Amino acid sequence: MHDVTSNLSPAPATVQRAESATPRALRRYLSLDDFEATARRRLPKFLYGYIAGAAETDAALRDNRRAFDEYGFVPRVLNDVSGREQTTKLFGRTYSSPFGIPPMGSAALCAYRGDIVLTRAAAAMNVPMILSASSLITLEDVQRENPSAWYQAYLAGDAARIEPLVDRVAAAGYDTFVVTADVPVAPNRENNIRNGFQVPLAITPRVAWDTLTHPDWLLGTWARTVVNHGMPHFENMDAVRGPPALSKNLMRNIGKRDQLAWKHVELIRRRWKGKFVVKGLISPADARIARESGVDGVIVSNHGGRQLDCTVSSLRTLPEISGQANGMTVMLDGGIRRGTDVLKALALGAHFVFIGRPLLFAAVAAGEAGVRRALTLLRDEIDRDMALLGIRSIGEVSSDLVRRIAPEPR
Repeated sequence: MHDVTSNLSPAPATVQRAESATPRALRRYLSLDDFEATARRRLPKFLYGYIAGAAETDAALRDNRRAFDEYGFVPRVLNDVSGREQTTKLFGRTYSSPFGIPPMGSAALCAYRGDIVLTRAAAAMNVPMILSASSLITLEDVQRENPSAWYQAYLAGDAARIEPLVDRVAAAGYDTFVVTADVPVAPNRENNIRNGFQVPLAITPRVAWDTLTHPDWLLGTWARTVVNHGMPHFENMDAVRGPPALSKNLMRNIGKRDQLAWKHVELIRRRWKGKFVVKGLISPADARIARESGVDGVIVSNHGGRQLDCTVSSLRTLPEISGQANGMTVMLDGGIRRGTDVLKALALGAHFVFIGRPLLFAAVAAGEAGVRRALTLLRDEIDRDMALLGIRSIGEVSSDLVRRIAPEPR
């Protein structure tokens, strides 16, 4: 008979100490998903919808979760799993865990000083954070807070704009440059239209009422930002400061992305001396071209389901892309919510993963402390899951530990 007392054992002393050190207000957050409810209450509907929504029918967004559910574990037992550690080496640097924070545009519009909050938490937890080109805080300010942060670009296919930006990022001290490849045109995000979100931001009567009925965000994020730092600008799209968040010139500023091509990747590779990553690949053929173009790594991603609807989850093509790597670093984002998801991705060929929406919700809910709580929860889940899988290090994660438990997608 199953021994129910195994579920009643007191928590280890280390766990008890860690919990007692957690601020009381954060103890109710027990998983990454728990932060979303608080963020949803605090954010105006147009901003919550912007973060949570995807493109058209949300089919790609749903597939990101469904793909993880189609794999189960085959744990090993009676292994000595004491002394577990999940440190992971990535591009010559050792991180505390095999996960990081991906680029998230307009984070500082959602949480006060959002990019600073995210990068400080990442530095404190020793995991990577990637700054978005569509940040409202300068890349120089973020680098001063966290010299290990990476920079991510949305690029027009225009060498005259690309080269000065690459030089600016290098001058700021960044050592990893990420190009997002899956944004040639703006997607069809109908939920944004329905909720009143648009780029550039427009203060319609509907949006005004939405903000007035969410005073935590209006006073704690928007008004506080304007008073302390002035009108937010898109700071990092080019070598020079971009337009204000309310500017009608914004669309002109982000044009010509449909001209971006592999020749521009090769141009950056010649000019950029640090590590170079292409984000937004799903096709194994594109991963091969990326490798042949000299990039150091790829982030397999369907942009959180926010670009082309019905694009398959990054997890579905990950094994094929891993097979094309031939020494290139393979990373993944999309749909990860649990430590078990992280370990499934690693077992299927990823070297590292990134988690987006839940960490931005954590920043909205509780600032830097919220993000650190979220990262700690994920780290602790991975530690526990490793013990239950029968392994002591990330290097022991292999495809033998997972099995497909649902039919292959048609």
